[in-house]
Amino acid sequence: MGGRARIVVYAPDRAAAERACGDAFARIAYLEDIMSDYRPTSEISRLCASASGGPVKVTSELFFILQKSRELSRRSGGAFDATVGPLVKLWRTARKTGVLPAQDEINAARKLVGWQKMTLDSEASTVQFKLPGMQLDLGGIAKGYACDEAMRTLKRAGIKSALVEMGGDMVVSGPPPGRKGWEIEVLNAGSTFNVQRSGFKVQGSTFKVQGSGANTATLVNCAISSSGDTEQFVEIGGVRYSHIVDPRTGIGLMDRIAVTVIAPNGVISDGLSTAVSVLGAKQGRTLASTYPGVFVYIRTAR
Repeated sequence: MGGRARIVVYAPDRAAAERACGDAFARIAYLEDIMSDYRPTSEISRLCASASGGPVKVTSELFFILQKSRELSRRSGGAFDATVGPLVKLWRTARKTGVLPAQDEINAARKLVGWQKMTLDSEASTVQFKLPGMQLDLGGIAKGYACDEAMRTLKRAGIKSALVEMGGDMVVSGPPPGRKGWEIEVLNAGSTFNVQRSGFKVQGSTFKVQGSGANTATLVNCAISSSGDTEQFVEIGGVRYSHIVDPRTGIGLMDRIAVTVIAPNGVISDGLSTAVSVLGAKQGRTLASTYPGVFVYIRTAR
Protein backbone atom coordinates (compact mmCIF):
# COMPACT_ATOMS: atom_id res chain seq x y z
CA MET A 1 0.00 0.00 0.00
CA GLY A 2 2.89 2.32 -0.70
CA GLY A 3 4.59 2.04 2.70
CA ARG A 4 6.75 -0.09 4.96
CA ALA A 5 5.40 -2.45 7.63
CA ARG A 6 7.13 -3.11 10.95
CA ILE A 7 6.25 -5.53 13.76
CA VAL A 8 7.73 -5.57 17.27
CA VAL A 9 6.84 -8.48 19.56
CA TYR A 10 7.74 -9.92 22.94
CA ALA A 11 7.63 -13.73 22.79
CA PRO A 12 8.85 -16.73 24.84
CA ASP A 13 11.62 -17.39 22.31
CA ARG A 14 12.91 -16.38 18.89
CA ALA A 15 11.22 -19.25 17.07
CA ALA A 16 7.81 -18.33 18.47
CA ALA A 17 8.37 -14.68 17.52
CA GLU A 18 9.39 -15.54 13.97
CA ARG A 19 6.41 -17.86 13.44
CA ALA A 20 3.94 -15.28 14.72
CA CYS A 21 5.49 -12.42 12.77
CA GLY A 22 5.64 -14.55 9.63
CA ASP A 23 1.91 -15.20 9.88
CA ALA A 24 1.20 -11.52 10.56
CA PHE A 25 3.26 -10.37 7.56
CA ALA A 26 1.48 -12.97 5.43
CA ARG A 27 -1.84 -11.46 6.49
CA ILE A 28 -0.61 -8.00 5.53
CA ALA A 29 0.56 -9.32 2.16
CA TYR A 30 -2.84 -10.89 1.56
CA LEU A 31 -4.56 -7.58 2.26
CA GLU A 32 -2.04 -5.78 0.05
CA ASP A 33 -3.15 -7.98 -2.85
CA ILE A 34 -6.73 -6.94 -2.15
CA MET A 35 -6.56 -3.22 -1.36
CA SER A 36 -3.49 -1.65 -2.98
CA ASP A 37 -4.25 0.56 -5.96
CA TYR A 38 -0.50 0.55 -6.69
CA ARG A 39 -0.90 -3.03 -7.97
CA PRO A 40 -2.75 -3.44 -11.28
CA THR A 41 -3.61 -7.05 -10.39
CA SER A 42 -5.03 -6.31 -6.93
CA GLU A 43 -8.68 -7.00 -6.23
CA ILE A 44 -9.46 -3.29 -5.91
CA SER A 45 -7.85 -2.59 -9.31
CA ARG A 46 -9.84 -5.37 -10.94
CA LEU A 47 -13.01 -4.10 -9.26
CA CYS A 48 -12.49 -0.58 -10.57
CA ALA A 49 -12.06 -1.95 -14.08
CA SER A 50 -15.43 -3.73 -14.08
CA ALA A 51 -17.80 -2.41 -11.39
CA SER A 52 -19.54 0.09 -13.64
CA GLY A 53 -20.81 -2.78 -15.79
CA GLY A 54 -22.84 -4.39 -13.02
CA PRO A 55 -22.55 -5.75 -9.47
CA VAL A 56 -19.19 -7.41 -8.69
CA LYS A 57 -18.82 -9.89 -5.83
CA VAL A 58 -15.84 -9.07 -3.61
CA THR A 59 -14.00 -10.69 -0.71
CA SER A 60 -15.29 -10.21 2.82
CA GLU A 61 -12.25 -8.09 3.68
CA LEU A 62 -12.82 -5.63 0.84
CA PHE A 63 -16.55 -5.44 1.48
CA PHE A 64 -15.90 -4.76 5.18
CA ILE A 65 -13.54 -1.86 4.51
CA LEU A 66 -15.85 -0.37 1.88
CA GLN A 67 -18.70 -0.47 4.38
CA LYS A 68 -16.53 1.28 6.98
CA SER A 69 -15.48 3.82 4.37
CA ARG A 70 -19.07 4.57 3.42
CA GLU A 71 -20.04 5.00 7.08
CA LEU A 72 -17.22 7.50 7.61
CA SER A 73 -18.15 9.30 4.38
CA ARG A 74 -21.69 9.74 5.61
CA ARG A 75 -20.65 10.90 9.07
CA SER A 76 -18.02 13.31 7.73
CA GLY A 77 -20.22 14.83 5.02
CA GLY A 78 -17.94 13.49 2.30
CA ALA A 79 -14.67 14.77 3.79
CA PHE A 80 -13.57 11.14 3.65
CA ASP A 81 -14.45 9.35 0.42
CA ALA A 82 -13.01 6.08 -0.88
CA THR A 83 -14.06 7.01 -4.44
CA VAL A 84 -11.50 9.86 -4.46
CA GLY A 85 -9.18 7.78 -6.67
CA PRO A 86 -9.41 9.91 -9.86
CA LEU A 87 -8.37 13.01 -7.92
CA VAL A 88 -5.59 11.23 -6.03
CA LYS A 89 -4.05 10.11 -9.33
CA LEU A 90 -4.00 13.70 -10.60
CA TRP A 91 -2.19 14.90 -7.49
CA ARG A 92 0.26 12.00 -7.51
CA THR A 93 1.28 13.18 -10.95
CA ALA A 94 1.51 16.76 -9.69
CA ARG A 95 3.90 15.71 -6.92
CA LYS A 96 6.11 13.95 -9.46
CA THR A 97 6.11 16.68 -12.11
CA GLY A 98 5.70 19.85 -10.03
CA VAL A 99 2.85 20.93 -12.30
CA LEU A 100 -0.63 21.64 -10.99
CA PRO A 101 -3.50 19.63 -12.48
CA ALA A 102 -5.46 21.64 -15.02
CA GLN A 103 -8.81 22.86 -13.80
CA ASP A 104 -10.66 20.95 -16.51
CA GLU A 105 -8.87 17.76 -15.37
CA ILE A 106 -9.97 18.40 -11.78
CA ASN A 107 -13.54 19.11 -12.90
CA ALA A 108 -13.68 15.89 -14.91
CA ALA A 109 -12.27 13.85 -12.02
CA ARG A 110 -14.69 15.41 -9.52
CA LYS A 111 -17.63 14.14 -11.57
CA LEU A 112 -16.42 10.59 -10.88
CA VAL A 113 -16.09 11.11 -7.12
CA GLY A 114 -18.88 10.61 -4.61
CA TRP A 115 -19.55 7.85 -2.11
CA GLN A 116 -23.24 7.88 -3.05
CA LYS A 117 -22.22 6.72 -6.54
CA MET A 118 -21.07 3.36 -5.16
CA THR A 119 -23.70 0.74 -4.32
CA LEU A 120 -22.97 -1.96 -1.74
CA ASP A 121 -25.20 -5.02 -1.42
CA SER A 122 -24.53 -6.61 1.98
CA GLU A 123 -26.53 -9.75 1.26
CA ALA A 124 -24.72 -10.54 -1.97
CA SER A 125 -21.38 -8.91 -0.98
CA THR A 126 -21.32 -7.01 -4.26
CA VAL A 127 -20.13 -3.58 -5.31
CA GLN A 128 -21.34 -1.51 -8.25
CA PHE A 129 -20.34 1.92 -9.57
CA LYS A 130 -22.87 4.25 -11.12
CA LEU A 131 -20.36 5.78 -13.56
CA PRO A 132 -17.59 4.29 -15.71
CA GLY A 133 -14.14 5.56 -14.81
CA MET A 134 -14.70 5.64 -11.06
CA GLN A 135 -11.64 4.66 -9.01
CA LEU A 136 -11.22 3.66 -5.37
CA ASP A 137 -8.41 4.80 -3.12
CA LEU A 138 -8.23 3.22 0.34
CA GLY A 139 -5.00 4.94 1.37
CA GLY A 140 -6.76 6.72 4.22
CA ILE A 141 -8.12 3.61 5.94
CA ALA A 142 -6.63 0.34 4.63
CA LYS A 143 -3.30 0.55 6.46
CA GLY A 144 -5.10 0.88 9.78
CA TYR A 145 -7.16 -2.18 8.94
CA ALA A 146 -4.04 -4.12 7.94
CA CYS A 147 -2.47 -3.25 11.31
CA ASP A 148 -5.63 -4.49 13.07
CA GLU A 149 -5.55 -7.75 11.17
CA ALA A 150 -1.84 -8.29 11.77
CA MET A 151 -2.39 -7.74 15.49
CA ARG A 152 -5.32 -10.16 15.49
CA THR A 153 -3.03 -12.75 13.89
CA LEU A 154 -0.35 -12.19 16.54
CA LYS A 155 -2.86 -12.61 19.34
CA ARG A 156 -4.09 -15.89 17.87
CA ALA A 157 -0.45 -17.04 17.96
CA GLY A 158 -0.30 -16.29 21.69
CA ILE A 159 1.63 -13.01 21.45
CA LYS A 160 0.34 -10.74 24.21
CA SER A 161 2.63 -7.75 23.75
CA ALA A 162 3.15 -6.33 20.26
CA LEU A 163 3.28 -3.24 18.09
CA VAL A 164 2.37 -3.16 14.39
CA GLU A 165 3.25 -0.09 12.33
CA MET A 166 2.52 0.89 8.75
CA GLY A 167 3.46 4.43 7.81
CA GLY A 168 1.58 6.81 10.09
CA ASP A 169 -0.53 4.05 11.64
CA MET A 170 0.22 1.92 14.71
CA VAL A 171 -1.72 -0.67 16.66
CA VAL A 172 -0.48 -1.91 20.05
CA SER A 173 -1.60 -4.68 22.39
CA GLY A 174 -0.38 -5.40 25.94
CA PRO A 175 2.57 -3.45 27.38
CA PRO A 176 6.19 -4.57 27.02
CA PRO A 177 7.53 -6.44 30.06
CA GLY A 178 8.06 -4.13 33.03
CA ARG A 179 6.34 -1.19 31.35
CA LYS A 180 2.95 0.46 31.74
CA GLY A 181 2.48 0.63 28.01
CA TRP A 182 4.03 1.46 24.66
CA GLU A 183 5.55 4.93 24.70
CA ILE A 184 4.78 6.63 21.39
CA GLU A 185 6.19 10.04 20.56
CA VAL A 186 3.91 12.44 18.74
CA LEU A 187 6.12 15.04 17.10
CA ASN A 188 5.29 18.68 17.83
CA ALA A 189 2.31 17.76 19.98
CA GLY A 190 3.39 20.07 22.80
CA SER A 191 2.57 19.96 26.48
CA THR A 192 -1.20 20.13 25.98
CA PHE A 193 -1.06 16.61 24.53
CA ASN A 194 -0.63 15.16 28.03
CA VAL A 195 -3.46 16.82 29.89
CA GLN A 196 -6.39 16.13 27.60
CA ARG A 197 -8.61 13.13 28.42
CA SER A 198 -5.91 11.20 30.24
CA GLY A 199 -6.70 7.64 31.26
CA PHE A 200 -10.00 6.81 29.60
CA LYS A 201 -11.62 3.48 28.84
CA VAL A 202 -11.75 1.81 25.46
CA GLN A 203 -13.70 -1.45 25.18
CA GLY A 204 -12.74 -2.57 28.68
CA SER A 205 -9.06 -1.62 28.38
CA THR A 206 -7.51 1.56 29.74
CA PHE A 207 -5.02 3.56 27.77
CA LYS A 208 -3.41 6.75 28.91
CA VAL A 209 -2.12 9.90 27.35
CA GLN A 210 0.54 10.79 29.84
CA GLY A 211 4.04 10.61 30.47
CA SER A 212 7.68 10.64 30.10
CA GLY A 213 7.87 13.61 27.76
CA ALA A 214 5.83 16.61 26.72
CA ASN A 215 4.70 14.83 23.58
CA THR A 216 4.69 11.15 24.56
CA ALA A 217 1.62 8.92 24.78
CA THR A 218 1.72 5.71 26.82
CA LEU A 219 -0.66 3.33 25.08
CA VAL A 220 -2.13 -0.14 25.65
CA ASN A 221 -4.62 -2.06 23.49
CA CYS A 222 -5.45 0.68 21.02
CA ALA A 223 -4.41 2.36 17.79
CA ILE A 224 -2.78 5.67 16.92
CA SER A 225 -2.69 7.32 13.51
CA SER A 226 -1.19 10.58 12.28
CA SER A 227 -1.98 12.48 9.09
CA GLY A 228 -0.46 15.59 7.62
CA ASP A 229 1.87 16.96 4.99
CA THR A 230 5.16 16.63 6.87
CA GLU A 231 6.58 14.16 4.36
CA GLN A 232 4.20 14.01 1.39
CA PHE A 233 3.53 17.35 -0.29
CA VAL A 234 4.36 19.42 -3.32
CA GLU A 235 5.13 23.14 -3.49
CA ILE A 236 4.03 24.83 -6.70
CA GLY A 237 4.03 28.57 -7.27
CA GLY A 238 4.88 29.22 -3.64
CA VAL A 239 1.87 27.21 -2.41
CA ARG A 240 2.27 23.96 -0.46
CA TYR A 241 -0.25 21.23 -1.36
CA SER A 242 -0.66 18.13 0.81
CA HIS A 243 -0.94 14.59 -0.57
CA ILE A 244 -4.34 14.53 1.16
CA VAL A 245 -6.99 15.64 -1.31
CA ASP A 246 -10.31 17.15 -0.29
CA PRO A 247 -12.85 15.00 -2.18
CA ARG A 248 -15.32 17.87 -2.11
CA THR A 249 -13.08 20.40 -3.89
CA GLY A 250 -10.57 18.23 -5.73
CA ILE A 251 -7.65 20.23 -4.31
CA GLY A 252 -4.76 19.05 -2.14
CA LEU A 253 -5.00 20.50 1.37
CA MET A 254 -3.19 23.81 1.85
CA ASP A 255 -3.85 24.65 5.51
CA ARG A 256 -0.82 22.82 7.02
CA ILE A 257 -2.83 20.75 9.49
CA ALA A 258 -1.36 17.82 11.45
CA VAL A 259 -3.73 15.36 13.10
CA THR A 260 -3.15 12.50 15.54
CA VAL A 261 -6.01 10.21 16.53
CA ILE A 262 -5.99 7.56 19.28
CA ALA A 263 -8.87 5.11 18.97
CA PRO A 264 -9.98 1.56 19.84
CA ASN A 265 -8.69 0.18 16.51
CA GLY A 266 -6.76 1.11 13.40
CA VAL A 267 -9.76 1.33 11.10
CA ILE A 268 -11.16 4.16 13.21
CA SER A 269 -7.87 5.95 13.92
CA ASP A 270 -6.67 5.80 10.30
CA GLY A 271 -9.95 6.88 8.73
CA LEU A 272 -10.62 9.61 11.28
CA SER A 273 -7.14 11.13 11.00
CA THR A 274 -7.78 11.61 7.28
CA ALA A 275 -11.31 12.94 7.69
CA VAL A 276 -10.32 15.36 10.47
CA SER A 277 -7.44 16.65 8.34
CA VAL A 278 -9.89 17.52 5.58
CA LEU A 279 -12.56 18.99 7.87
CA GLY A 280 -10.20 21.21 9.85
CA ALA A 281 -9.89 21.71 13.59
CA LYS A 282 -13.40 22.81 14.57
CA GLN A 283 -15.46 20.42 12.45
CA GLY A 284 -12.87 17.68 12.90
CA ARG A 285 -13.18 17.75 16.70
CA THR A 286 -16.96 17.64 16.35
CA LEU A 287 -16.73 14.53 14.17
CA ALA A 288 -14.22 12.82 16.49
CA SER A 289 -16.47 13.46 19.49
CA THR A 290 -19.14 11.22 17.94
CA TYR A 291 -16.83 8.19 18.24
CA PRO A 292 -16.62 6.62 21.73
CA GLY A 293 -13.16 6.38 23.27
CA VAL A 294 -11.39 8.59 20.74
CA PHE A 295 -8.73 11.20 21.50
CA VAL A 296 -7.69 13.67 18.81
CA TYR A 297 -4.82 16.13 18.73
CA ILE A 298 -4.82 18.79 16.01
CA ARG A 299 -1.98 21.16 15.22
CA THR A 300 -2.48 23.93 12.69
CA ALA A 301 -0.04 26.43 11.25
CA ARG A 302 -0.03 29.75 13.05
